[in-house]
Amino acid sequence: MWNDFAQYIMNEVGDEPVTIAEIAVGKFDRIADELSKKDNITLIKTDISPKDSTVIMDDITNPNLKLYENVDLIYSIRPPSELQPHLVNLACEIDSQLIIKPLTNEDLNTGKVKMKLKNFNRASFYILK
Repeated sequence: MWNDFAQYIMNEVGDEPVTIAEIAVGKFDRIADELSKKDNITLIKTDISPKDSTVIMDDITNPNLKLYENVDLIYSIRPPSELQPHLVNLACEIDSQLIIKPLTNEDLNTGKVKMKLKNFNRASFYILK
């Protein structure tokens, strides 16, 4: 499933140079590791409590918009429901595509903004373009 999720993102961005942000990284790097292998992808990882020096400290409830100025796509894996409206707000503010991979069977908390359920091979997630 994780390979399918990474593959979907790589298919979405194609071969043009892009900047992608993973928000609320936590300790799970599998997708970031896959995306980092692509030469055309610049990856920014943020979390309120960075696990190491590869993760930038940022609070999505009050984001540093300068960090996200050139971001083309945001994704977040299993973000807590209370953070989901903030992800939507940021994506709308910077005009970025958003992908949320919630916990299995978890409802989204995105307020009035409706995200589309996407199934790609064995991966299921929500997108906002």
